[in-house]
Formats: sequence, C-alpha cells, structure tokens
Amino acid sequence: MDIREILSHCDHTLLKQTAVWEDVRRLCDEGLAFGTASVCISPCYVARAAEYLNGRLPVCTVIGFPNGSSTAAVKCFEAAEAIGDGADELDMVANIGWIKAGMFREVRDEIGEVRRICGSRILKVIIETCLLTEEEKTEMCRVVSDAGADYIKTSTGFSAGGATFGDVRLLREHCPPQLRIKAAGGISTLEDAETFLSLGADRLGTSRLIKLAKEQLRANPQDLLQGG
Repeated sequence: MDIREILSHCDHTLLKQTAVWEDVRRLCDEGLAFGTASVCISPCYVARAAEYLNGRLPVCTVIGFPNGSSTAAVKCFEAAEAIGDGADELDMVANIGWIKAGMFREVRDEIGEVRRICGSRILKVIIETCLLTEEEKTEMCRVVSDAGADYIKTSTGFSAGGATFGDVRLLREHCPPQLRIKAAGGISTLEDAETFLSLGADRLGTSRLIKLAKEQLRANPQDLLQGG
C-alpha cells in the first residue's frame, strides 16, 4: 500500500498534556503536507487550530477523555463547545465502568445524546478494548451502531494497551457494514498500519506515522504533498 494512501487514513494526533500551541501548529502543518484524514488535538486548541487551518483539514478533538467517566451532561457540553469552536469530528470515550457493569442501555443512551449534539459531524466512540472482555467488545459493536455513531474506536492510547490486530478483526466481524472502525494506540510501524487497514480499520489514530514516513523515504515533507 502506498504511503500516501496509509496516511490518508490517519488522524494525526497530539494529545500529550505538555503540548503547547507551537506543537499543535506543527501538527497541523504536517497534516496538511502529508494529506492526513484529520488532526486530533485537545479541546483547548480546537478554536485556534480551526482558525489556522481555515477548512483545509478537518479538526478532530476528544470528549470525556481519557477515562469516559464524566456524566452525559458534561460530555454533551464538551461536544457542543468543541463544535462551536470549529471541531469537525469528535472522539468520545464511552463510560467503561457502565460497560463492565452491563449497563449497555445507559451507554447507548449517552452516546445517542452526544450523537444528537454532533448533527452531521463525525462521531467516533472509544471503547478501550484493552479493558474489555471479548463478549463486552462484541456487545459494544451493537450498542455503538444502535446509538448512531459513525465509528467504533479501539483505544485512547492512555490506558493499559492500544489497538491489536485481534481486536480490529473482532470488531469488523461483529460491526454492521455502516459502522466504521478506528484503530488507535501503539501503532508503531507503517507495516502495522497497513495490516490494520487490511483487517478492516478505516481510520488510524497515531502520532508516529509521519515521522516514520519521513525516515523511510528520506524525503522532505513537501515531496509527499497529495498528488505530488
């Protein structure tokens, strides 16, 4: 698979607590140069990034991050504020404790509330697969689909583990065709990225692939401009 094609599926991500605006601006420049699907950044930088990008690249941000344990009202407020600031895509963390308790109706309803706030914008739901049993992952495929989300996402990257091939294979097997999959957390090689895509992931959340692409091609980022 061509590197440009792999990168076109990537949400180029920076969610470190220590990130400053200059780091975010650099991320935006890289996303533009390499033709990524979006940049995924912390909520506090959405307004500035949206103004800086001015529609040239979608801005993604996170809701209820990283634990998913804030209330539905708080998640809805976060979503509304992010959209008001210019976010095009939202990655919300499901309530993992509710999932572990079998409270799937409550999880579905919460996702549905955020879905209504999102309108036509893309909503991805993080289920933190490293904390779930196979049965819980399978059930969440149904829950996320029933709630109307666009994507089910494996991981925050801030828990005990990230995406695995087995998880993406499982999710693709149990998700309806219209529910897409985002693999995130620990994607460390271009080969792994290609494998995740071949297994059924449509998006990849990663902070590493552009650096790896630079190293592999030994090229200036401008050499990877879309259509270049």
